[in-house]
Amino acid sequence: MNAALKKTLFLSLLALLLSPPAGAAEKIGNCDVDGPIITSGFTPAIPGQLTVEVSLPGPVWWNGDTPDSIKDGYEYCLAAFIAHRLGLNKVQPVNVSWDAMVSGQTRNFDLALNEISITPARAKVIDFSPPYYHSNIGVLVKTGAKFDGVSLKAARIGVQQGSTGETFVAQVLKPATQPRVYSDEAELFTAIASGQVDAVLTDVAESLGAVAQARGRLAVIGQYDTGEVYGAAYPKNSPSKAILDKVIASLVADGTTDRLAALYLGAKWDASKIPLFTP
Repeated sequence: MNAALKKTLFLSLLALLLSPPAGAAEKIGNCDVDGPIITSGFTPAIPGQLTVEVSLPGPVWWNGDTPDSIKDGYEYCLAAFIAHRLGLNKVQPVNVSWDAMVSGQTRNFDLALNEISITPARAKVIDFSPPYYHSNIGVLVKTGAKFDGVSLKAARIGVQQGSTGETFVAQVLKPATQPRVYSDEAELFTAIASGQVDAVLTDVAESLGAVAQARGRLAVIGQYDTGEVYGAAYPKNSPSKAILDKVIASLVADGTTDRLAALYLGAKWDASKIPLFTP
């Protein structure tokens, strides 16, 4: 065997040894991603990246204050897994308003991940993936405040514009006074912390995220069994819906979403311990 051939074989063997095995974990941001790559039929909205809409802030789900500072969180890492299985190695969050996101006003993105409850009304203007998380409507108050399903109807209630919490309060709870409506989560959670309202009604998952950031000042004292499920949102009639649905369904089926929930949400997010209120 001549020297040139020996060198070629040595380099080939070295490359093989240094290459990660198929399906081995890689990193996108701070997320260890793995699983089979599915590339057929997917053309990203912006080449070379998975473009994901989010309405910040989103603590625990998106850990960071600006799109470029976010490197982990439940939904960021969910996006990272989706990107990996599509053969991409970059997730680019794009911060948009909640109302624009759920009303189909935005374009040039692949999907939105923002604890978006799947509803028939929203499905008229955006498309949804299979569900990846289950939630109810929670009652968020200042620590020490006491309400039940009856007394809550006399409280000053805050809701987020365009949310399922707003719909639930208007159509089911029907409190004595009109709720105060806030444009985004940041305003909503500021309202309860500052005493503008007595209680905030929004998804349990989002409420628990606020509790995690509040250092003992807020608590979720009850929930209403609304059977909500979260899905990724796509632009209406997105040509990528079928392949994105396939990838997200695979992440649910193989336990990836459960692992992310255990890592980022943990035992503190066990909603089964939160009392059920009756409207």
